[in-house]
Amino acid sequence: MAHENERKLRYMEYVQREEGIRHHTENEDSYQYELLKAGDMRAVEEAKRIFASDLPGHVSDDPVRNCKYLFVASATLASRAAISVGMDSERAYNISDLYIQRMDLLPDVESVRALHTEMIGYYTSQVALLDQKQVYSRSVARAMDYIYEHLHQPIRLIAIAEYVHLSPSYLSTLFRREAGVSISNYILNKRMEAARNMLRFSDIPYSEISATLAFSSQSHFIQVFRKQVGCTPREFRERYSEE
Repeated sequence: MAHENERKLRYMEYVQREEGIRHHTENEDSYQYELLKAGDMRAVEEAKRIFASDLPGHVSDDPVRNCKYLFVASATLASRAAISVGMDSERAYNISDLYIQRMDLLPDVESVRALHTEMIGYYTSQVALLDQKQVYSRSVARAMDYIYEHLHQPIRLIAIAEYVHLSPSYLSTLFRREAGVSISNYILNKRMEAARNMLRFSDIPYSEISATLAFSSQSHFIQVFRKQVGCTPREFRERYSEE
Protein backbone atom coordinates (compact mmCIF):
# COMPACT_ATOMS: atom_id res chain seq x y z
CA MET A 1 0.00 0.00 0.00
CA ALA A 2 2.85 2.40 0.82
CA HIS A 3 4.37 1.90 -2.65
CA GLU A 4 0.98 2.55 -4.29
CA ASN A 5 0.58 5.68 -2.17
CA GLU A 6 4.00 6.83 -3.33
CA ARG A 7 3.20 6.21 -7.00
CA LYS A 8 -0.06 8.17 -6.79
CA LEU A 9 1.51 10.98 -4.79
CA ARG A 10 4.34 11.46 -7.27
CA TYR A 11 1.93 11.57 -10.18
CA MET A 12 -0.18 14.16 -8.34
CA GLU A 13 2.94 16.26 -7.78
CA TYR A 14 3.70 16.08 -11.49
CA VAL A 15 0.17 17.17 -12.43
CA GLN A 16 0.25 20.01 -9.93
CA ARG A 17 3.48 21.36 -11.36
CA GLU A 18 1.88 21.30 -14.79
CA GLU A 19 -1.29 23.05 -13.59
CA GLY A 20 0.40 25.46 -11.19
CA ILE A 21 -1.67 24.22 -8.23
CA ARG A 22 -0.53 25.01 -4.75
CA HIS A 23 -1.92 25.05 -1.19
CA HIS A 24 -1.72 27.35 1.80
CA THR A 25 -0.28 26.44 5.21
CA GLU A 26 -1.27 26.80 8.89
CA ASN A 27 -0.29 25.31 12.26
CA GLU A 28 -2.59 23.47 14.66
CA ASP A 29 -2.05 21.91 18.12
CA SER A 30 -3.57 18.96 20.01
CA TYR A 31 -2.12 15.90 21.68
CA GLN A 32 -2.59 13.41 18.84
CA TYR A 33 -1.00 15.82 16.37
CA GLU A 34 1.87 16.56 18.74
CA LEU A 35 2.58 12.83 18.77
CA LEU A 36 2.35 12.81 14.98
CA LYS A 37 4.83 15.70 14.75
CA ALA A 38 7.24 13.72 16.92
CA GLY A 39 6.94 10.67 14.67
CA ASP A 40 5.56 8.81 17.69
CA MET A 41 3.31 5.92 16.63
CA ARG A 42 1.25 6.38 19.78
CA ALA A 43 -0.46 9.01 17.65
CA VAL A 44 -2.30 6.18 15.90
CA GLU A 45 -3.98 4.84 19.04
CA GLU A 46 -4.68 8.33 20.34
CA ALA A 47 -6.29 9.34 17.05
CA LYS A 48 -8.23 6.09 16.92
CA ARG A 49 -9.56 6.65 20.42
CA ILE A 50 -10.62 10.24 19.79
CA PHE A 51 -12.09 9.60 16.35
CA ALA A 52 -14.29 6.84 17.74
CA SER A 53 -15.53 9.06 20.60
CA ASP A 54 -17.88 12.04 20.65
CA LEU A 55 -14.95 14.47 21.01
CA PRO A 56 -14.45 15.36 17.34
CA GLY A 57 -17.92 16.89 17.14
CA HIS A 58 -21.29 16.51 15.45
CA VAL A 59 -21.60 18.09 12.02
CA SER A 60 -24.31 15.96 10.42
CA ASP A 61 -27.27 13.86 11.57
CA ASP A 62 -26.26 11.18 9.11
CA PRO A 63 -23.65 9.00 10.88
CA VAL A 64 -21.64 8.17 7.75
CA ARG A 65 -21.64 11.75 6.47
CA ASN A 66 -20.71 13.00 9.96
CA CYS A 67 -17.77 10.61 10.10
CA LYS A 68 -16.61 11.64 6.63
CA TYR A 69 -16.75 15.35 7.47
CA LEU A 70 -14.66 14.71 10.58
CA PHE A 71 -12.23 12.68 8.50
CA VAL A 72 -11.67 15.67 6.24
CA ALA A 73 -11.06 17.93 9.24
CA SER A 74 -8.59 15.45 10.71
CA ALA A 75 -6.77 15.10 7.39
CA THR A 76 -6.37 18.88 7.29
CA LEU A 77 -4.93 19.01 10.82
CA ALA A 78 -2.62 16.05 10.16
CA SER A 79 -1.23 17.66 7.02
CA ARG A 80 -0.56 20.93 8.82
CA ALA A 81 1.12 19.13 11.70
CA ALA A 82 3.40 17.30 9.27
CA ILE A 83 4.25 20.53 7.45
CA SER A 84 5.17 22.24 10.72
CA VAL A 85 8.01 19.76 11.30
CA GLY A 86 9.46 19.86 7.81
CA MET A 87 7.40 17.79 5.38
CA ASP A 88 7.08 19.40 1.94
CA SER A 89 3.77 21.25 1.97
CA GLU A 90 2.55 19.89 -1.36
CA ARG A 91 3.44 16.33 -0.34
CA ALA A 92 1.56 16.71 2.95
CA TYR A 93 -1.52 18.08 1.22
CA ASN A 94 -1.33 15.44 -1.49
CA ILE A 95 -1.40 12.73 1.18
CA SER A 96 -4.51 14.40 2.58
CA ASP A 97 -6.13 14.60 -0.86
CA LEU A 98 -5.32 10.97 -1.61
CA TYR A 99 -6.89 9.70 1.61
CA ILE A 100 -9.94 11.93 1.25
CA GLN A 101 -10.50 10.56 -2.26
CA ARG A 102 -10.32 7.02 -0.90
CA MET A 103 -12.59 7.90 2.01
CA ASP A 104 -15.23 9.37 -0.28
CA LEU A 105 -15.90 5.91 -1.75
CA LEU A 106 -16.44 4.17 1.59
CA PRO A 107 -19.94 3.01 2.55
CA ASP A 108 -19.96 2.93 6.36
CA VAL A 109 -18.59 4.39 9.58
CA GLU A 110 -16.38 1.40 10.38
CA SER A 111 -14.50 1.56 7.09
CA VAL A 112 -14.03 5.34 7.39
CA ARG A 113 -12.61 4.91 10.88
CA ALA A 114 -10.28 2.16 9.71
CA LEU A 115 -8.99 4.37 6.89
CA HIS A 116 -8.53 7.25 9.34
CA THR A 117 -6.33 5.02 11.48
CA GLU A 118 -4.30 4.10 8.40
CA MET A 119 -3.96 7.77 7.40
CA ILE A 120 -2.64 8.88 10.79
CA GLY A 121 -0.24 5.96 10.79
CA TYR A 122 1.02 6.86 7.33
CA TYR A 123 1.54 10.51 8.23
CA THR A 124 3.31 9.57 11.46
CA SER A 125 5.61 7.06 9.77
CA GLN A 126 6.51 9.60 7.08
CA VAL A 127 7.25 12.27 9.68
CA ALA A 128 9.50 9.79 11.52
CA LEU A 129 11.63 9.58 8.37
CA LEU A 130 12.22 13.33 8.24
CA ASP A 131 15.44 14.94 9.36
CA GLN A 132 14.02 17.37 11.91
CA LYS A 133 17.42 18.49 13.23
CA GLN A 134 17.72 21.26 10.65
CA VAL A 135 15.56 24.29 11.35
CA TYR A 136 15.56 26.97 8.67
CA SER A 137 14.85 30.65 9.05
CA ARG A 138 11.58 31.91 7.60
CA SER A 139 13.36 33.50 4.64
CA VAL A 140 15.24 30.33 3.68
CA ALA A 141 12.14 28.17 4.21
CA ARG A 142 10.13 30.49 1.94
CA ALA A 143 12.91 30.40 -0.65
CA MET A 144 12.77 26.60 -0.59
CA ASP A 145 8.99 26.71 -1.02
CA TYR A 146 9.39 29.07 -3.98
CA ILE A 147 11.90 26.72 -5.60
CA TYR A 148 9.64 23.71 -5.10
CA GLU A 149 6.67 25.51 -6.61
CA HIS A 150 8.65 26.70 -9.65
CA LEU A 151 10.65 23.61 -10.61
CA HIS A 152 8.72 23.57 -13.89
CA GLN A 153 10.05 27.03 -14.81
CA PRO A 154 13.47 28.67 -15.13
CA ILE A 155 14.32 29.98 -11.65
CA ARG A 156 16.30 33.19 -11.21
CA LEU A 157 17.99 34.25 -7.98
CA ILE A 158 16.58 37.76 -8.25
CA ALA A 159 13.02 36.38 -8.41
CA ILE A 160 13.56 34.30 -5.26
CA ALA A 161 15.11 37.28 -3.48
CA GLU A 162 12.17 39.50 -4.38
CA TYR A 163 9.77 36.82 -3.13
CA VAL A 164 11.44 36.65 0.30
CA HIS A 165 12.18 40.41 0.45
CA LEU A 166 15.96 40.10 0.73
CA SER A 167 18.82 41.21 -1.49
CA PRO A 168 20.17 38.47 -3.78
CA SER A 169 23.64 38.58 -2.19
CA TYR A 170 22.33 38.34 1.37
CA LEU A 171 19.90 35.55 0.47
CA SER A 172 22.71 33.60 -1.22
CA THR A 173 24.89 33.89 1.88
CA LEU A 174 22.05 33.02 4.26
CA PHE A 175 20.89 30.08 2.16
CA ARG A 176 24.36 28.54 1.89
CA ARG A 177 24.94 28.97 5.62
CA GLU A 178 21.69 27.24 6.60
CA ALA A 179 21.24 24.68 3.81
CA GLY A 180 24.92 23.87 3.28
CA VAL A 181 24.67 24.28 -0.50
CA SER A 182 24.30 27.15 -2.93
CA ILE A 183 20.86 28.05 -4.24
CA SER A 184 21.79 26.86 -7.73
CA ASN A 185 22.92 23.48 -6.42
CA TYR A 186 19.81 23.20 -4.27
CA ILE A 187 17.62 23.83 -7.33
CA LEU A 188 19.53 21.20 -9.30
CA ASN A 189 19.23 18.70 -6.44
CA LYS A 190 15.49 19.24 -6.22
CA ARG A 191 15.08 18.85 -9.97
CA MET A 192 17.04 15.60 -9.84
CA GLU A 193 14.95 14.40 -6.92
CA ALA A 194 11.76 15.18 -8.85
CA ALA A 195 13.16 13.49 -11.95
CA ARG A 196 14.06 10.33 -10.04
CA ASN A 197 10.58 10.15 -8.53
CA MET A 198 8.88 10.70 -11.88
CA LEU A 199 11.03 8.02 -13.47
CA ARG A 200 10.43 5.59 -10.64
CA PHE A 201 6.73 6.10 -10.01
CA SER A 202 5.32 6.94 -13.45
CA ASP A 203 5.60 6.11 -17.13
CA ILE A 204 5.99 9.74 -18.18
CA PRO A 205 8.30 10.00 -21.25
CA TYR A 206 11.82 11.34 -20.77
CA SER A 207 11.13 14.27 -23.07
CA GLU A 208 8.13 15.28 -20.98
CA ILE A 209 10.07 15.00 -17.72
CA SER A 210 12.80 17.16 -19.24
CA ALA A 211 10.30 19.83 -20.32
CA THR A 212 8.38 19.70 -17.05
CA LEU A 213 11.53 20.36 -15.03
CA ALA A 214 12.62 23.26 -17.28
CA PHE A 215 15.69 21.68 -18.87
CA SER A 216 16.71 23.32 -22.13
CA SER A 217 16.51 20.01 -24.02
CA GLN A 218 16.13 16.28 -23.49
CA SER A 219 19.83 15.76 -24.24
CA HIS A 220 20.76 18.34 -21.59
CA PHE A 221 18.50 16.59 -19.09
CA ILE A 222 20.11 13.22 -19.83
CA GLN A 223 23.61 14.69 -19.56
CA VAL A 224 22.89 16.34 -16.20
CA PHE A 225 21.07 13.27 -14.87
CA ARG A 226 23.97 10.97 -15.76
CA LYS A 227 26.44 13.32 -14.08
CA GLN A 228 24.39 13.69 -10.90
CA VAL A 229 22.95 10.18 -10.52
CA GLY A 230 25.60 8.07 -12.23
CA CYS A 231 23.35 6.50 -14.86
CA THR A 232 21.00 7.56 -17.62
CA PRO A 233 17.27 8.13 -17.00
CA ARG A 234 16.51 4.97 -18.98
CA GLU A 235 18.90 2.87 -16.87
CA PHE A 236 17.45 4.35 -13.68
CA ARG A 237 13.86 3.56 -14.70
CA GLU A 238 14.77 0.02 -15.79
CA ARG A 239 16.54 -0.60 -12.49
CA TYR A 240 13.46 0.32 -10.42
CA SER A 241 10.93 -1.28 -12.75
CA GLU A 242 12.34 -4.62 -11.62
CA GLU A 243 11.45 -4.02 -7.96
